Amino acid sequence: MKKFIIDGRTTGLKMAHKIVVGMSGGVDSTVAAILLKQQGYDVNGVFMKTWDEKNFPDCKTKSACYGPEEREIEEIEKISKILEIPVYFVDARKEFKKRVLDYFKKEYLSGRTPNPCVLCNRFIKFQFLVDEIQKQGVNFDFFATGHYARVEYDKNHNRYILKKGIDANKDQSYFLFLLTQKQLSQIKFPLGNYTKNEVKNIAKKHGLKIVEKKESQDFIPGDRFFIFDNGIEPGEIVDKNGHILGRHKGIIYYTIGQRRGLGISCAKPLYVIEIQTEKNRIVVGEEKELYRDALIAEDVNWIGIEKIESPIEARTKIRYRHQEAESTIFPLQNNRARVVFKKPQRAITPGQVAVFYKDDILLGGGFIRD
Repeated sequence: MKKFIIDGRTTGLKMAHKIVVGMSGGVDSTVAAILLKQQGYDVNGVFMKTWDEKNFPDCKTKSACYGPEEREIEEIEKISKILEIPVYFVDARKEFKKRVLDYFKKEYLSGRTPNPCVLCNRFIKFQFLVDEIQKQGVNFDFFATGHYARVEYDKNHNRYILKKGIDANKDQSYFLFLLTQKQLSQIKFPLGNYTKNEVKNIAKKHGLKIVEKKESQDFIPGDRFFIFDNGIEPGEIVDKNGHILGRHKGIIYYTIGQRRGLGISCAKPLYVIEIQTEKNRIVVGEEKELYRDALIAEDVNWIGIEKIESPIEARTKIRYRHQEAESTIFPLQNNRARVVFKKPQRAITPGQVAVFYKDDILLGGGFIRD
């Protein structure tokens, strides 16, 4: 029986529940598979193919989440042999385009700044991928990934809750707020109780060179706008009073809070404070004009608690690297919520995600409308 060395300990494996691990060829998903083998699971891997080179022939290297996949597939085939686990491949290109790429383009063309990861997690990784691997005849009890988050069952409230990973610098619960109770009941996040350094050390102990692989930081490599083939029209850059200050090259190139690349000069630094899609205008102003004390979130999904009927206190994060801020969440009709901050927040951006926390529990979240 093969033994895996984890933190200086060796653990004999026993076959138990069957689990499928979403594999990317990187260190996180690989260590997730190692930890699950140590825990006694019958581990299988799955890789989803999302890259369609026919649509983007000029993109030759992958420096982000979406891009050419030849190297990743080679790595996974090596990992499969090292870990002695079968790996299946699922063609997710058509569904990925429909659910993620088309959404990405539509949001930018609407003057909003999208977060494609949350849609990919909800509809591709934890739904389409799971369904497709079952269609291939692979029966399993759980599905796992290398996300830094934790899932627990709350007996008192008879529901699954999503918690932050213990590594504050790597916690990825923010990107998982759209998951459903059914999905959470089938998910394992083995890295949730580990730090990134601990994960790297586990990989090193197993002689895995992938620990040296640079992590993807963006959704699309290089100039992310190579996926746009139309709808990009230059327009005016104006101040809040409508005075024309310059020209922009297309609203898709701008986001709230942006300072660089405006191509205009002024005695004071200017930032994008509004995108007027209907007028094809970019509105700029001083930094103080970026601060607001409230937002409206739509398509709100509650995980840690039932849908709220009265105001609650929570800490709200308005983008991944944003420091959570004290706030009050007010329920609105049509699955919306009004978030009022104790202190004004900088660059609240339509299209981005507002996620609500109570300590380390993710209560819910929604898409910022305005």
